[in-house]
Amino acid sequence: MMVAMMDLGRLRALNAVAVHGSVGGAAASLGFTPSAVSQQIAKLERETRTVLLERQGRGVVLTDAARELAATAQAVLGLVEQAEVRLEEQRGQAVGRLLVAAFATGARGLMPGVLADLRGRCPDLDVRLLESDPYLAAELVARGEVDLALVQDWPTVPLPVQAGLSRLDLGRDAVDLLLPAEDPLAELAVVPVGRLCGQRWISVPPGNICHDWLVRTLREAGEEPDVRYQVGEFETQIALIAAGLGIGLVPRLGRGALPPGVVARPVVPEPSRRVFAIWRTQASRRPAITEALAAMRERWAALDG
Repeated sequence: MMVAMMDLGRLRALNAVAVHGSVGGAAASLGFTPSAVSQQIAKLERETRTVLLERQGRGVVLTDAARELAATAQAVLGLVEQAEVRLEEQRGQAVGRLLVAAFATGARGLMPGVLADLRGRCPDLDVRLLESDPYLAAELVARGEVDLALVQDWPTVPLPVQAGLSRLDLGRDAVDLLLPAEDPLAELAVVPVGRLCGQRWISVPPGNICHDWLVRTLREAGEEPDVRYQVGEFETQIALIAAGLGIGLVPRLGRGALPPGVVARPVVPEPSRRVFAIWRTQASRRPAITEALAAMRERWAALDG
């Protein structure tokens, strides 16, 4: 295959499908519509005269030829990134595209200010934001699909960070127990972890760092947690708590005003998650990365203050 003759955008689309496993996932990561990604793949198939995607149920799978081409595409995109870093260094300013992934409450509580700052200080930088769970975000950075990620973990459930990645620790985000005002635990000024046993829980689904922490903490206290409701958004969790359906542990970052009838109580020992940014070490000198990290650090300091 003559990769040099192929359109870089089409190779990027194929690589994204290979990484995310679906056209929809690839579209979300690239900031395109699924239709646009499908069109890019179709054009690439015509260029290569090769079938790259095959239907399987409601989704698609890559053919053997597609997997081979996707591996080549990833290598080519890595070389392009290195060239972009060198060009930015020579120009001394942030240009091109910067794709940032962030966990949900970080995207709501920190990133709006960061993105606004970058738009003002780096007018030639095309910044895109992708909401992503930390586990996936770390993989996307390592694979070169995302340039920078805002992630979080817990001291007892550390996020695996692959070799070749660098990190900037921003700080800790405290987590409170949210519960209906009439719940007996609401009478306590501070709730000991041991009192969390025997409760009905509202939590994020399994596979999420916050869920993993809750399960591990209660198991260490000698109880299998009774998670009645599993929802991804903290705002939905709060609505369920307001309805008296259970209690939940909700971080402060990105949390708005609580509705009537819901109170927050600190827990001891205080649960907190670590918030940090990760990026590929080889891109550390890229002005777009250094500017984004500076904006994250400044905005976090403003929130923490």
